[in-house]
Amino acid sequence: MNLLEQKFRQFDGPTWLVAIVLYGAWCALVWFHAFLPWWVIVPVGGYLVAWHFSLQHEAIHSFRGVPAWLRFAIVFPPLGLWFPYPLYRKSHTTHHRDINLTIPGTDTESYYVLQADWQRMGPIRRKLLLFNQTMAGRLIVGPMLRLWILITKEVRRVAQGDFIHVPHWAVHVLAVAGLFWFISGICGFPWWQYCLLVAFPGLSLSLLRAFTEHRAAPDSQERTASVESNAVFGLLYLHNNLHVAHHLKPAMPWYDIPRFYRENRSALLESNGNFVYKGYGVLAKRYFFAPVFSPVHPFL
Repeated sequence: MNLLEQKFRQFDGPTWLVAIVLYGAWCALVWFHAFLPWWVIVPVGGYLVAWHFSLQHEAIHSFRGVPAWLRFAIVFPPLGLWFPYPLYRKSHTTHHRDINLTIPGTDTESYYVLQADWQRMGPIRRKLLLFNQTMAGRLIVGPMLRLWILITKEVRRVAQGDFIHVPHWAVHVLAVAGLFWFISGICGFPWWQYCLLVAFPGLSLSLLRAFTEHRAAPDSQERTASVESNAVFGLLYLHNNLHVAHHLKPAMPWYDIPRFYRENRSALLESNGNFVYKGYGVLAKRYFFAPVFSPVHPFL
């Protein structure tokens, strides 16, 4: 590695480049939407929004070559609409307590439920949760379930007299209103079309990464997966698909993960019980219509 490349990485040059390309492409897509067919807007817009979620994730863990306020400002715009960034940062930090991974009610990103809760559910809700454990379900109903769970939790929090998240939601609503003003008022892209053609596919793609990131296992080290995908998905998820490496070294910049993973692959897969898949195509063949695991946590 030459001196120029060292300096480029020292100041998070790759992450800056991602941010510049991402926002530039997003502005171009919204500005020229009228000249693009829906079958171009959906994959491109979805990719950009999911990429933005990945950039927000990177800002939580790394991207330390810039001041905290600037790092916050870069990833704050709610391109995906659905969740205030400060609350995502708080929730995801809780998720990284590895001993609690997959445990419902403790792990903020768990897709498991307790046996007692499962028994209280009606048949329709059970079928929805089971369908959500298939790749098709995660892409189709996953975003709606995620939003429903989020809204339910936040409404319950306020009903119990806890207003600590209200200021974040107020700022988020104003930010989304400003975003819609630019999208619809300036660019003429109807806001509801943006929700349907861009934001929803973006959340679906983001949930694809989390489809089988974690599984229930007695040993907490064996709960985190690795999906060895191609460059398209690697860039989309900023190599967070190599999730076992990320959980071991969460502060490692995204552009250093592939090299670290290659050099330590055997040890990493030994530690996680060989919880690995050769790409999202393999996952689709196995689990597109079959549940990747039961929604009921097997050890609680």
